[in-house]
Amino acid sequence: MKTLKWAVRVHKWIALIIGIQVFIWILGGFVMSFLPIEEVRGEHKVAEWTIAPFDPARILSLEQAAEKAEISKVKSAELGTLLGGPVWRLSPDARDGGQSITIDARTGQVLSPINAALAQKIAEGDYIGAGQFIGVELVDDPPTEYPHPGAAWVARFDDKDKTTLYIHPHEASVKSRRSQTWRVFDFFWKLHVMDYDDGEDFNHPLLIGASILGLFVAISGLIMLLIKMRRSFLVWRRTRLSD
Repeated sequence: MKTLKWAVRVHKWIALIIGIQVFIWILGGFVMSFLPIEEVRGEHKVAEWTIAPFDPARILSLEQAAEKAEISKVKSAELGTLLGGPVWRLSPDARDGGQSITIDARTGQVLSPINAALAQKIAEGDYIGAGQFIGVELVDDPPTEYPHPGAAWVARFDDKDKTTLYIHPHEASVKSRRSQTWRVFDFFWKLHVMDYDDGEDFNHPLLIGASILGLFVAISGLIMLLIKMRRSFLVWRRTRLSD
């Protein structure tokens, strides 16, 4: 009897402590499931580019592109598009600087690091929302909502969702799309995984410990419920037998 009494007390205190986090888990799960993931990612405001046909014979080879970029060793290379035209995106060896380089695949012009005018064209070409372009600035130390190292061009629009595009200055491409909807989602995601820094770590001891405590409260509560039900049944049985 005394052991059960202490068990109930421990159960109540742990339930009181972990109950707040359980409520946050439920609330966060509701909010994140309520927000359409396409709107969180900003996919509904992304323009679809029509790539103009080009003559393959007039496209620079990888070797020619590397020569234009003045790099001797290439770790990776991608033939992509920029504003509807073909470009080479090269990742050179560390001995050649290690920074990615974007080159016009037809003229061989080295485009990176891009200037403000080109960053604006990329932002306006990517965006099909209802807002107007506000401005663009090069930020050496972007906020944590931009999950990539190094500087970035930050382009902003004045729509209701405060859309912000982060453009890589060397890859000449939109790397991240952020908005108020994304920021609300990210806030509840950080609370959900109990990582209050950047929300990237969901295997840390705090979350694991809280999960174990929550599981303990659920199991101990079930056990105490079964014990109480058994007692109630025994009392009911004695009453029936005594009648």
